[in-house]
Amino acid sequence: MSTVAASSPPIVWTTVADLFEQLGQVPPDRIRLVPTPGTATEQDVLDLVDHADCICELVDGVLVEKTMGYTESVLAGVIIRLLGGFVEEHNLGFVSGEAGMLRILPRQVRIPDVAFVSWERFPNGKLPKTPIPAVAPDLAVEVLSDSNTEGEMRRKLQDYFTAGVRLVWYVDPRTRTASVYTSPEQCMVFDENGTLTGGDVLPGFELSLKQLFAKIDRR
Repeated sequence: MSTVAASSPPIVWTTVADLFEQLGQVPPDRIRLVPTPGTATEQDVLDLVDHADCICELVDGVLVEKTMGYTESVLAGVIIRLLGGFVEEHNLGFVSGEAGMLRILPRQVRIPDVAFVSWERFPNGKLPKTPIPAVAPDLAVEVLSDSNTEGEMRRKLQDYFTAGVRLVWYVDPRTRTASVYTSPEQCMVFDENGTLTGGDVLPGFELSLKQLFAKIDRR
């Protein structure tokens, strides 16, 4: 199976407004101007982690800061623990967390809050040693933060499925819902009484949303 799909959308902006629109109206304070938008590289992504303690995605040669509050991080951690246990028990691949950088398309480094990559997607079935492997996950999970815009998540969804991602979960702690995508156009929304399943990607895996959100209600 191919690990990285065809090229990402071309850089077409001529004004800041064009840039803002192409990134999905990401809040300006998350768009880094150094290096100049359109010229950033994967090395710049790594340098920020090493020297500025800042995690950025690379979108069309632009560094976009990834933000996650404490509540979102807790929920992601619960999903990683449960999903990771299932994947390990059945020897299916790897589960990464909110710092797991993946080059899913040329000039596109995405960092899902949780990602499952099956063994089949790794060259020779081995974990790559590079800090940013060229692989698209089978499942990408995003726990939505206040600064995530509708346009940003729609653009990210398009990138994921263009790259070959098979299943995407958007978990929203504010509404206590989860949106499950099997394509950019195919979506099912579950309230907190619903249950997420792995579908064809992780047959047998189930995650109760009530139990998930209960983790942030404990006293």
